[in-house]
Amino acid sequence: MSEKRELCVLAVHAHPDDEASKGAATFARYADEGLRTVVVTCTGGERGDILNPQMDPAEVEGRMTEVRRAEMAEAARILNLGAHYWLGFVDSGLPDWGKWDEGLPDDCFAKAPLEAPVERLVEILRKERPQVVVTYDEHGGYPHPDHIMVHKVSMAALDAAADPEAYAELGEPHRVAKVYYHIGFSRERLETLHSAALDAGLESPLGEWIERVKGMPQHEITTQVECAAWLEVRKRALLAHRTQVDPEGFWFQLSEEIVAKHWPYEDYELVRSDVESAIPESDLFAGLR
Repeated sequence: MSEKRELCVLAVHAHPDDEASKGAATFARYADEGLRTVVVTCTGGERGDILNPQMDPAEVEGRMTEVRRAEMAEAARILNLGAHYWLGFVDSGLPDWGKWDEGLPDDCFAKAPLEAPVERLVEILRKERPQVVVTYDEHGGYPHPDHIMVHKVSMAALDAAADPEAYAELGEPHRVAKVYYHIGFSRERLETLHSAALDAGLESPLGEWIERVKGMPQHEITTQVECAAWLEVRKRALLAHRTQVDPEGFWFQLSEEIVAKHWPYEDYELVRSDVESAIPESDLFAGLR
């Protein structure tokens, strides 16, 4: 087996569709390069609303779990994932912006005892043995309770997977060489694309997002993966989540041409590394190949 085939990147996400809106073009690029790409989805998205006004609610009534699993399977196919795992927890729903902790259901992922999802993720990490893991920062990227829980679970599982005394029955210990946070909505990216749209005489959909991120912590972009050639794949993966995505909505109001010209990257922050690499990086596997 070639060295490239042995390299593996694993992302931990909260809901089906997160893998298509965060890092999808990076994963599509790496899959095309022959690397193994793995996604773990912590919840089934059971409490997701139908956010696509073009979709008839009767198509989904009473079977949201089944529909979202099928959507995820299609997105995984489009991204050519090497493997996809469901962690098996229940979606917390989408709280109102700024009211993240109000009225969360008792059975939801955000309220689960930490040990249960950590144990399940340790098993996957030891099975797949990725060199690189991508997850969310301590604020969840944005403060959705499921996203914050992903951070807690990911960091605890990374430590436990490397500990020979933890969960010994789940396989040989494995230490991940590099850990990254997704940076999906940096102020710099949003302002650059917002200005590019206005300069092109177009209406920008990003004004509201720029206001929202003003109060959020900003992380250092250490790594930018160039992926202009995979933006169309990212779009198709996102559109596979029909219940969640309006084809005429926010995500698609900026043309791929503008994005490819002005910000043809997906952005990450390197937060843990056992290898030497020069910052800024252009590859999540910098120092590993």
